Amino acid sequence: MCGRFSQSSSPQDYAALFGLASELSFPPRYNVSPNSDVLACRVSLEGNKELVPLHWGLVPSWSKGLDKRFSMINARAETVATKPAYRAPFRRHRCLIPVDGFYEWHEENGKQPYYIKHVHDTPLVFAGLWDHWDDGEGDRVESCSIITCEASSFMLPIHERMPVILKPDVFDDWLESKDTDYLQTLLVPYVESDIEMYPISLAVNNPRHDSAEILNRLL
Repeated sequence: MCGRFSQSSSPQDYAALFGLASELSFPPRYNVSPNSDVLACRVSLEGNKELVPLHWGLVPSWSKGLDKRFSMINARAETVATKPAYRAPFRRHRCLIPVDGFYEWHEENGKQPYYIKHVHDTPLVFAGLWDHWDDGEGDRVESCSIITCEASSFMLPIHERMPVILKPDVFDDWLESKDTDYLQTLLVPYVESDIEMYPISLAVNNPRHDSAEILNRLL
């Protein structure tokens, strides 16, 4: 799964990844937790590609509304096309979620947290879904979920799942293609050799610890 990540670059840097300009003001986040707002690139209902904040924890358009007891932060690649909460967004409402790195915990080692990032500190981009919910009276929630897949051989020593990481040459396909069979082929483990991981402090376990210090490598 993917339950925590960092979004510490500026919105302008993230927008540039997708060929956009942005005037958003969004604070750097080093310990993004579920049920908070995250930056994502999507094609809006009006057909415009944009970088926007979305609530992390999908709220399907047909649901009764936001319920933090049942937070759908991750969608499994194996069932994203068939699960009721995800199949419509998979067909029509996909998004790209840029991150500077993400966290995973090694269960067999006292739940030791690790930080995973690009070796050159450039952002990684997750495959995501988004949806919109409103009550018909002006209360509206726009939300997202991160798609996960089986772990690569690189990630497997610490966890059996990982977020789907997309390469730049398929960003536009992910946002715009209507070929769901093709899109399904993109939902595979990231096997490039340009990511690294290292152990970090247990401080990351508390979402209130949200500073660059939590990224420090344990000696």
